[in-house]
Amino acid sequence: MQEKRIAVFCGSKSGSDPLFEQDAKALGRLMAERNITLVYGGGNKGLMGAVANSVMEGGGKVIGVIPELLLAWEHQHESITELHVVSDMHTRKKMMYDLCDMAVVLPGGNGTLDELFEMLTWNTLQIHNKKIILLNTAGFYDTLVTHLQAMWQKGFLYENWQERLLVYDTPAAAISAFY
Repeated sequence: MQEKRIAVFCGSKSGSDPLFEQDAKALGRLMAERNITLVYGGGNKGLMGAVANSVMEGGGKVIGVIPELLLAWEHQHESITELHVVSDMHTRKKMMYDLCDMAVVLPGGNGTLDELFEMLTWNTLQIHNKKIILLNTAGFYDTLVTHLQAMWQKGFLYENWQERLLVYDTPAAAISAFY
């Protein structure tokens, strides 16, 4: 049986709502329980650190991919299963996409949105066809969902965005989309 892997894109900060970190940890626990390998950005801060530590605490496997530029910024994780240090952000994203079967996007900042939209674009262009899940913890992505709907309604998308991006409110629902 082939190893199952989920890429998780999220903030290197924890955000202002404690639910963000609680959901990151819950997602990590669920992944470890189901023997799903985490592929993530390789940091040990914020939501990235929370999800990775939760997977590791549950006896799961974690693969980090971090660009040289962010080694100090995101405090590379020293206690994960495998860490790839790559030359730049583009290489990081491509490797993460290549290593995963599905992606889950948790709350985050500009980098998280960059990763989300690149995956959506690659799906639209049929570079890959992997499920992308938006974990909408505490309504964090409500305004983004509204904007995506406006882009669709105003004729700027080639297909209904809901065919490419699934939105869930809980880690359990996000994981269930994998099966």
